[in-house]
Amino acid sequence: MQKNEILVIYGGDISAMTKSLAMEADLAGLIGYHRKRIGLKPNLVVARPASEGATTHSEIAAGLIAYLKENGFNNLAILEGAWVGASTSQAFSACGYAALAKETGAALIDTKKDASRSCDCKGLSIEVCESALEIDFMINLPVMKGHCQTLLTCALKNNKGVIPDREKRRFHSLGLTKPIAHLNTVVRNDFIVVDGICGDLDFEEGGNPVYGGRLFAARDPVLCDTWAAAQMGYTVADIPYIGLAEKLGVGSADLRAARIRELNTCQSAQGSAVIAPTTPSGKVRALASRITGDKACSACYAALIFALSRLGPKEISRFREKIGVGQGFRDKKGAIGVGQCCSAFDAYCPGCPPSGADILEFLRE
Repeated sequence: MQKNEILVIYGGDISAMTKSLAMEADLAGLIGYHRKRIGLKPNLVVARPASEGATTHSEIAAGLIAYLKENGFNNLAILEGAWVGASTSQAFSACGYAALAKETGAALIDTKKDASRSCDCKGLSIEVCESALEIDFMINLPVMKGHCQTLLTCALKNNKGVIPDREKRRFHSLGLTKPIAHLNTVVRNDFIVVDGICGDLDFEEGGNPVYGGRLFAARDPVLCDTWAAAQMGYTVADIPYIGLAEKLGVGSADLRAARIRELNTCQSAQGSAVIAPTTPSGKVRALASRITGDKACSACYAALIFALSRLGPKEISRFREKIGVGQGFRDKKGAIGVGQCCSAFDAYCPGCPPSGADILEFLRE
């Protein structure tokens, strides 16, 4: 797998999807030496199940561990530190990682209990947990989700889990953008598998999940976050730490030079593609009331929800009719549609699936 590639896979068998990404990327070849210490860094910010949109599905780690063991890698560790005030051990239990570690023999490291060292992160001194610094190959497992301060949290921001709580507090006092970017000049991002199954639309602590039904893998955390931002209707300018990380040499934000490879399609992964999005919160339910879905693929539906969430009340009020999305609209007439299946509509946003950014631009036009 090249640095400018992003691999995308759709479906419902999360562990199998993860193994497919690892095989396609030749993860074993990327790691190389079998005795390397391999770290898996999920996002376990709070003790809430992944279905609520805040935390990384443990099936992703399970799929990776199975793949790694099959390829002769056994020096494995799962490491994370929940946010300030939360218990990592409770998160490990609630999210299935304690059971996974017991079953597989992987070490389970609570970075809150770890010693730390001061590191020069290209001009900014940051305390980093020693367990993370001792990792030879780090696999970052973020959730693609919203954040109340930075709008997006994905690969780059997920590495806040390898710094002590006092540094997390300092990061917020510094405004998050600068320290997040500088931290990633030192901490490893050797391989990234992003949980895009049902990330929370707005908040890092969950409760507002939107079903996306996909995972994607990358080697460049800047490119990874740039693409994730686009899926949620944002640009690099909206998420300043992405651009700053690029300037610091962490990676590239140039999507034009990226190679996006889908290992399957929404339709093939989901059969008839009739998947009801998870919409437990009032906000998402209100946005969904603006949509008419007919056999809608989850990725297309989620992108439309993301785009609608970016519109103001006056912008949304301009739409007198509901927005169509889904395979059931093929060759049918309508006013406004999203996705290639709505190509017969009076106005539609092309793509299969279109990104949140594309849909947002289309709706505003």
